[in-house]
Amino acid sequence: MATLDDVAAPQRRTKRKLTGYWLILPGALWLLVFFVIPFYSLVASSLFDPDGSVLTGYDMTWHFGNYWDAFNQYKGQLGRSLLYAGIATAVCLVVGYVLAYAIAFKAGRWKNLMLVLVIAPFFTSFLLRTLSWKLILADDGWVVGVAQAIHLTDALNIVGLTTTDDRLLATPFAVIAGLTYNFLPFMVLPLYASLEKVDFRLIEAAGDLYASPMRGFFKVTFPLSLPGVVAGTLLTFIPAAGDYVNAQLLGSTNTKMIGNSIQSLFTTQLDYATAGALSVILMVIIVAAVMAYVRTAGTEELV
Repeated sequence: MATLDDVAAPQRRTKRKLTGYWLILPGALWLLVFFVIPFYSLVASSLFDPDGSVLTGYDMTWHFGNYWDAFNQYKGQLGRSLLYAGIATAVCLVVGYVLAYAIAFKAGRWKNLMLVLVIAPFFTSFLLRTLSWKLILADDGWVVGVAQAIHLTDALNIVGLTTTDDRLLATPFAVIAGLTYNFLPFMVLPLYASLEKVDFRLIEAAGDLYASPMRGFFKVTFPLSLPGVVAGTLLTFIPAAGDYVNAQLLGSTNTKMIGNSIQSLFTTQLDYATAGALSVILMVIIVAAVMAYVRTAGTEELV
């Protein structure tokens, strides 16, 4: 004879299953409204008739040639965006790792204060922070004066990061510096989270086994911090590749990124077909790069 517990057990299991679905529902609705529908609209606009206009209207003609035409026309800006984002991510990784290491292992009672200083730029507007770099890199500013005195401007001109040897603003260097500054916290915080979890006794054990500090770092500390490295590089590279504010405010016509072209096509030229095609191309390239990077880094084993 079945007891009350035998009857109630299936009902409890059903409720637990439904509870999971109810918890997923808000996130699923959010993704549906703010990702799936806009993404569908973006893909549809990328396949509009290229001969359409705002006055005559656009027809959905499945014109896949828009992708090839947009790529050929804007491949320079596309390559420049990936290059600038890659350099900014590499600089963020080096600077951010040193900073995160210092906070995790050396800051002591100043740890919380240093973490607040890392996120302090978020208390002001992204636009305001970027505009401030126009003052820092102004032609008559002390930064340019020091760079000229130590011949940094000459070195940057040789490697192609500046166009003249007497200014930093409106050059690739200024755009990359802005990207590095604005996205540095996205690199530091994941690195700090990973480094803080590292058991310092393992580092001490490496020293006890006569490993040099450098060898102990590359054999113990860095491998254990790889989840933070992977997360930080993704969080930095992805938004940097699509950014247009830094190139708009700190660059020139020769440093336009793909985000500037998309913004201009959507808002000024009203060429929705090309703008949509460029957006889809950028998204596909970033997704492919991220998948290749994650596969190479072996994130499945790291997290």
